[in-house]
Amino acid sequence: MTTIIDHHHFIIFKPFGYLSQFTYNLKRNKKLLGELHDFPEGTMAIGRLDEDSEGLLLLTTDGMMSEIVRSKKVEKEYYAQVDGLITQEAVDKLKEGVEIGFKGTKYITRKCEAYIVTDKPDFPERGRKIRDERHGPTAWVSITVTEGKFRQVRKMTAAVGFPTLRLVRVRVGDVLLGNLQPGEVQQVEGFDV
Repeated sequence: MTTIIDHHHFIIFKPFGYLSQFTYNLKRNKKLLGELHDFPEGTMAIGRLDEDSEGLLLLTTDGMMSEIVRSKKVEKEYYAQVDGLITQEAVDKLKEGVEIGFKGTKYITRKCEAYIVTDKPDFPERGRKIRDERHGPTAWVSITVTEGKFRQVRKMTAAVGFPTLRLVRVRVGDVLLGNLQPGEVQQVEGFDV
């Protein structure tokens, strides 16, 4: 007899300051995803956003779906607010791949899509202020990758001379952040990535 398992899938706007996990065993108190919603047992984040990053996070109870979404076939798009007015030359370097450190070794990122975002994105204010214009100008850049090394997008912008101040994931495959607000959770039938 075959048992059919009903899996659950969610999209969430992970707020700044939360870990992309449900348990944390170290001594420091951390904000976890389970504080945002009553998720079913076995729910896992597909990929991660670091504590300082925000935006679209997919959650599921289906391990196979997690493998598909994390594959190099699925694009992940980020909007990065960078320190300074990023140049087209820097964006072109991002597109071709840049050298970053990963697990103690040098790594060249894969080619990616990138462009300067000319209109400031209409994201909700972040929980903690970044800084204001008195400290110099900032700019936004879109970066779409198919890999996800530890803090990769932040390392990429720093490698071309424009450190990331704020990072928001806006798309995973064909799933968009849309109008979700920080901490908002939406249950969906599945992911069309």
